[in-house]
Amino acid sequence: MCPRMIRAAKTPSAVLLLIFCLLGTESRAQKPAPPAEETKVHVGITSGDIRGNDHRALQAAVDYAAKMGGGTVLIGAGSYQMRNALALRDNVRVIGVPGKTNLVACDGLKVPLTADGDCNERQITLADGSGFQIGDGVAIHDEHYRSGFEVTTATLIARVDDRTFRISSPLYLDYLVSRKGVACLAFPLVSGSNIKNAVVEGLTIEGNGSRAEYLDGCRGGGIYLFDCENVTIRNCTVRHYKGDGISFQTSQHVTVMDCLCEENSGLGLHPGSGSQHPVVRYNRSIHNGGDGLFVCWRVQHGLFEKNEVRDNQGAGVSIGHKDSDNVFRGNDISGNVKAGVLFREESQAMGAHRNVFENNRIVDNGLKEGGLGILIRGHHDDLVFRKNTIGGTQPNPKAVGIRCEKKTNGLETNENEFVNLKVPVDRAGK
Repeated sequence: MCPRMIRAAKTPSAVLLLIFCLLGTESRAQKPAPPAEETKVHVGITSGDIRGNDHRALQAAVDYAAKMGGGTVLIGAGSYQMRNALALRDNVRVIGVPGKTNLVACDGLKVPLTADGDCNERQITLADGSGFQIGDGVAIHDEHYRSGFEVTTATLIARVDDRTFRISSPLYLDYLVSRKGVACLAFPLVSGSNIKNAVVEGLTIEGNGSRAEYLDGCRGGGIYLFDCENVTIRNCTVRHYKGDGISFQTSQHVTVMDCLCEENSGLGLHPGSGSQHPVVRYNRSIHNGGDGLFVCWRVQHGLFEKNEVRDNQGAGVSIGHKDSDNVFRGNDISGNVKAGVLFREESQAMGAHRNVFENNRIVDNGLKEGGLGILIRGHHDDLVFRKNTIGGTQPNPKAVGIRCEKKTNGLETNENEFVNLKVPVDRAGK
C-alpha cells in the first residue's frame, strides 16, 4: 500500500479498514478460476448423446467435440459397423470400453475402372457402382501404381450417375484402364491426418481380414496416422486387418502403449516415413503376416521398450534406411520366422547408425535360416548391443547370434549372453 493512501486515512481505525479492504481485494484477485468444463460426448448403440451403430454416429460425436474446441468422446460397448475410417480431430480424445467397444470392418469390394482416373481428377467411373455408398472409404490403384504412397485413398462424397462418384481428395497419380485400374472398398478403421493432440484409447479393431481388401501400410492400417503430432494410441487391440496393425507415417511424438496387434496380414507395428521421437512401449505384436515391428525410413530418436514381438512371419524387428539414434530396451523378440533383428541392406550414407539394443531377449528366431538372432546386411555404423540374451532355448549347432554381412564400423557387443548357438558373432564383412 503506498504512503499516499495511508496519509489519506485520517484515523488509525480508518487505516486498518483500508488495509483489510485491500487485502480482501488482493485475495479475491489471486483466487484461481475454476477449471473450464470439458466437452464430453457419449456415443452408444441404444443410449447416449448420439446413438447409432456405425461410423457415422462415431464421426458425428468426434466432429462435435472438435467444433467445441476439443473434448472427450466416450464410446459405449458394442459392435460398430465401419464403411469408412473414424477420422480423428485436433484436441479430441476417443475412449472406448477395453475389450467391449469393437469397430468392425465391412466386407471389402474391388471393382475395375472403366474410365482412366487422371492425376488431380476428383471423380472415378466404375464398371459397377452398385456395391458402393456415399461416405465409403476407397483406395484407388493400378498395376503400375499399386503400393506405398502411390495409392490414392479418399471418401465417396457424391454419386454422379450409377457408375460415377465424386471423391473427397484428388487422385495422386494416373490410374489407367489399360493398367487394370481399380477402386477398392478399403480404409483404416481409425485414422488421423494432419492433426495434433489426440488420444485413441480402449478400442478393439476387428479387421475382417478374410473378406476385406488389402491396403498398404503407407496409406492405411487398422489404426493409421499421417502427418500428425502428439498423438497417443493406448490400450487398443487390432486384429485380422488386411494390412498393417498400427501404422504412422511422417508423424512426430507419437506414443503407442499397451496395445495388441495380432494376426494382421501385413506388419504388426509400422512407424515410418520420417517419424521422429516415437515412443513404442509395453505392446504385443504377435502372429502377424509380416515383420512384428517394421521401422521404416528415417525413423529417428525413438524409444522401443518392453514390447513382446513374437511368432511373426517376417523378422521380429526390421530397421534400415536412415533409421538412426533409436533405443531398443527390454523387448522380448522370439519365435519369428526370420531374424530376430534385421538391419536391411543400405549403403553407408543411408545406414541406420547409432542404434542401441540393450537388455533384450532375442531367442528362437530365424529358424528357416538355421537360427539367427541379429542379421546386419548393410553398412550400419556405431551399433551397440549390450546385456542382451541372444540364441535359443534349445541347442542349435547352426545358430548364429550376430551376423555382419558387410563392413560395419564401431560395432560394440558388450556383456551379452549367447546361449545354445554355434557362433556368437560372425563378422563376415570384417
